[in-house]
Amino acid sequence: MGAPVGLSVWEILILLLIVVIIFGVGKLPQVMGDLGKSVRSFKAGWNEDDTPGTTAGNDARGAAVPPHEAGKRPGTDV
Repeated sequence: MGAPVGLSVWEILILLLIVVIIFGVGKLPQVMGDLGKSVRSFKAGWNEDDTPGTTAGNDARGAAVPPHEAGKRPGTDV
């Protein structure tokens, strides 16, 4: 059974060997931990964008604001 990228087992083993040679066996868990933290941080940031809130097209109550008024601050007619 091949990897989703289309790599064979031998290609994956060679890549893992190169990673071990570059980073060393002792540093590999630290590198993988840092990679996991960065992926979690990326996912958290991605999910923050999906939460409803005040955007350019909504006011604080979530009501739609016409596009020509979306950038204005309350009380300014400039």
